[in-house]
Amino acid sequence: MTMLVRLDLQLFAEKTEKATPRKKQDARKKGQVAKSTDLSNAVVLLGSFSFLAIYGEYAGGRLLQMFKVSLSNSLLYHLTEESVVLLFKNILFNAVLIAAPIIVIAWLAAIVSTISQVGFLVAPESIKMDLKKIDPISGAKRIFSMRSIVELLKSILKVLLITTVAGIFLWKQKGILLKLPQMEPLSIVGLLASLTVKMGMVISAAYLVLAVGDLFYQRYDHAKKLKMSKQDIKDEHKKTEGDPLVKQKIKEKQRQVASFRMMQDIPKAQVIITNPTHFAVAIAYEAGKMSVPTVVAKGADFLALKIREVAKEHRVVIMENKPLARALYAGVEVGEEIPEELFKAVAEVLAYVYRVKGTLSK
Repeated sequence: MTMLVRLDLQLFAEKTEKATPRKKQDARKKGQVAKSTDLSNAVVLLGSFSFLAIYGEYAGGRLLQMFKVSLSNSLLYHLTEESVVLLFKNILFNAVLIAAPIIVIAWLAAIVSTISQVGFLVAPESIKMDLKKIDPISGAKRIFSMRSIVELLKSILKVLLITTVAGIFLWKQKGILLKLPQMEPLSIVGLLASLTVKMGMVISAAYLVLAVGDLFYQRYDHAKKLKMSKQDIKDEHKKTEGDPLVKQKIKEKQRQVASFRMMQDIPKAQVIITNPTHFAVAIAYEAGKMSVPTVVAKGADFLALKIREVAKEHRVVIMENKPLARALYAGVEVGEEIPEELFKAVAEVLAYVYRVKGTLSK
């Protein structure tokens, strides 16, 4: 009986995996971050109205004084081309002094809210010319996308929230508002200004609650956009770490080069210590030039056989010492000096080698 197995290749292309740190970093460089504009607006409004609650009385006094001067002393000016310019500069200067603290507070609130969401970010790539942004087809898709529907619902919710909060606030102040016809004009202006600031703070606080919810949605939506397929992660890993096949070939090449260098250094060795067949370690030592004996070559199995063959060709002494051969092979890399715990054993071997060579030379 033949079994047919259907394999849906789309499963490998589905973006089901969380974005890797590198994908998040690349998106951040392009300016693609989870940021709620509503949260920034809410913080700016709340900060501005809160500051006005403290600064408003002083600003109102300055503003009233400016109007008094404009409607009294300024009317007595002898109007010339120079005096009109001077008068205008004086009024503009006073207006800037009154508005500047409010503007600075709003500016600081905007910076704090942005940094608290995305940190310090400079993304030049986000201002580069991108023709896709003016593509009418892509624009139409964005208009009728799920995100557009969500943004529409958010706008409706904001209007309902602001209207409801403002209505409730004004309803609670109905007793004060009904007394306005009995008050002096200056008192009416002061009272309306105070109520406006208080209502602004209440609306901003309610807006802030809605904006926090929007921040969580923006982070969810951003994470969803950055999701990757298993194939995407695999491709990124190849770019980061390199193709495994290429890395394997590089390692093989490095081993070949290292093996060739070892074979060239074997004639410089004083002795080859063997297991006798599994391991071979070549040790070099020149009195006066080297303070400690050094391993110049080592190998196991086939490479150990090659080391012994080269040693025989160059008449290097080969000596069997199973424990020492295993210890040197496992604990000392090529080019490293003999460790202190093996000094005595290696010294005995070298002493034996020198005695053998001395006997042969005689």
